[in-house]
Amino acid sequence: MTTDPADARQALDIALRAAEVAGRGLMGRCQCPAEGLTAKSTSTDLVSDADREAEHAILSIIRAERPDDAILSEESGVAEGGTSGLRWLVDPLDGTTNYLWGYPHWAVSIACHDEVGGLMGVVHDPIRDETFTAVRGGPAYLNGHVLALEPSDDLGQALIGSGFGYDAVRRRRQATRLMGVIPHVRDMRRGGSAALDMVWVACGRLDAYYEFGVNAWDVAAGAVIVVAAGGTVQDIPAGPEGAPGTLAARPGLAAPLRAVVDQAADGIA
Repeated sequence: MTTDPADARQALDIALRAAEVAGRGLMGRCQCPAEGLTAKSTSTDLVSDADREAEHAILSIIRAERPDDAILSEESGVAEGGTSGLRWLVDPLDGTTNYLWGYPHWAVSIACHDEVGGLMGVVHDPIRDETFTAVRGGPAYLNGHVLALEPSDDLGQALIGSGFGYDAVRRRRQATRLMGVIPHVRDMRRGGSAALDMVWVACGRLDAYYEFGVNAWDVAAGAVIVVAAGGTVQDIPAGPEGAPGTLAARPGLAAPLRAVVDQAADGIA
């Protein structure tokens, strides 16, 4: 069943409003970011009142406009039922550790899926006042300007983003894989926000990005935006890190990067 284009446009409008409201709230809390701080999966996996309040603001707007849609959000965790066939994937604050430490690299990420897959994505970066958007089929936009990626298959000249999980064993294995990748590329960057890493591929600030162990809400919006900008997004089966991965790249770069990423697993103990 094809989603009505009007539903896609409405979802985009809702996501834009919700991301802006959440972003304003997060900016307003920057002077006291650690209030209500608790740990989740590990002592380094943190959540604060800022995350919770941003999530509440976003979900309230979605529920008011689209009460029949399902919602999967990072802090709530549970995908609520829904009867419309649409499901929202929300990360109210992607890059919580960055936010808590005053490191200016975090974002609000909101996506909507239908039975086909990613329908719409919004990633809002309040620090830089940048909003990345796309509806399936493209184009992708940054603050209203069209994003269109140029192709390249020169991995040796590529700037690659990646990231690390919270579990110490997984982090060590991710670092070992990275050591196998870095000799084949221009350089590596680790920003600490998967949502921003994805959209930075879409606008050309990174040539590609890969990471193992990301959650659906981390990359759902960015995936729609990368594809709409002409890039490639792939799922990578779980390897020694114990979790599947995501790879996003400008046209022509996914295959050579994937080959190197796969080969680098051989050195992981």
